[in-house]
Amino acid sequence: MNISRENLTDLELCIKVDIEEKDYIENVTKQLKDYQKKATVPGFRKGMAPMGLIQRMYKAAIVGDAVQNELNTSLFKYIDDEKLHILGMPMSNDEKTGEIDFAKQQNFTFFFDVAVAPEFDIDWSKVDVKYNQIKVTAKEVEAEINNVTNRYGKFETPDTVAAGDIMYGKLVELDKKGNPKEGGIDTFVSLNLLNLKDNEQLPLFEGKKAEEEIVFNLAKCFPVADIERALHVDNATAKKFKSDVRLTLSGISRIIPHEINDELFEKVFPGQKIKDADAFTKAMKKEFEKANAEQSDYLYVNQVRKALVDNFDKPLPENFLKRWFASRGDKDMTPESIEADWNDKYLPSLKWELIQSKLEEIQTVEPTSNQVVDAIKDILRRNDSPVDGETKEQTEDRLEKAARSIAADRNNVGQLTDRLYAENLAKLFKAQLKPEVEKVSAKEFAERAQN
Repeated sequence: MNISRENLTDLELCIKVDIEEKDYIENVTKQLKDYQKKATVPGFRKGMAPMGLIQRMYKAAIVGDAVQNELNTSLFKYIDDEKLHILGMPMSNDEKTGEIDFAKQQNFTFFFDVAVAPEFDIDWSKVDVKYNQIKVTAKEVEAEINNVTNRYGKFETPDTVAAGDIMYGKLVELDKKGNPKEGGIDTFVSLNLLNLKDNEQLPLFEGKKAEEEIVFNLAKCFPVADIERALHVDNATAKKFKSDVRLTLSGISRIIPHEINDELFEKVFPGQKIKDADAFTKAMKKEFEKANAEQSDYLYVNQVRKALVDNFDKPLPENFLKRWFASRGDKDMTPESIEADWNDKYLPSLKWELIQSKLEEIQTVEPTSNQVVDAIKDILRRNDSPVDGETKEQTEDRLEKAARSIAADRNNVGQLTDRLYAENLAKLFKAQLKPEVEKVSAKEFAERAQN
């Protein structure tokens, strides 16, 4: 066995692999003997066929497999030993290798074209990206507290309709004369008065009782999203619906918000020992900021990633890489499509892969299995119901086993792994760049996220 290489350019080389008979003959001889013992050949008892006959029947195929195995093992061991950071995969140079005849040849020579990654360091000084932090307003916190008190509140069924109630009943579409429209909507619906577009419409509904009829214009009273949901139609149809309707009221639901008290504190923040309404408001604001921080991190990661890719100016062996993509057997990867998408799709992806390898030298970015399990445990813990008589240690053991079972199936944790990866990248980027924080409104943030 002899392996050597010829440097064609700074980033491309040709690896030559010489395989001699002594490198593979032992394995071939062993397999031929095994075939002889098992082979059933007409005219001979099982296992008694002459070795010469077995060789004529099977040796070429066995030699081919043995040489190929030796070739693959040796080639990639050489790449590892030489610490070659290759791009793509080695590609057989059929022109230099020539025809191979495993039936007649004893020694073989193979040639492979290989591309290597350029040497580079990340220049953090070229990355100028601010960290967009969403401002949390008192109004947003108050609205979230209202949502929480409603979520943990209780339902009542009052006799008459009042502001904020949910109405149930049969809804019929009317024609211009006020009669049921032929072929029109006729369905059972629920409508939430919290979503009324204009409170001036509220008197149409207030004080109504079960079995009473209410005639109103659905589009004037409720937003398109409510019309979609109530009528079970798509957005375009909902936008076009302008008819008056008649609702025959059959039931009313009213949410009585949960009091802001110790019971609510424990339900929303179990084990955190919230003492009063002020502490509850602060905890709600912190949760809001935490959710916003995930969005801020995600935007920051995308912006820094783009800056790093845009600033990557090292040459790449593009001709080799285009050939390699085209050789992968994907019917959508034709030379023409690769060329068309090269600058917008393939080249940025390749640059990012190289940058990622440099980032991994600074800090592990890919989430570890333990990090995934811990994240799943946190999710389970937030939704866990106490088990009577269970100790704290037993609870942790139960959650640990459940988390590991969930994490064992990669299909369960794809989105979670992506989120953890983004978190790790954000931590690394912030540590390297120490970005200036700019506080922006939710609207400003959304506009920047779209750019």
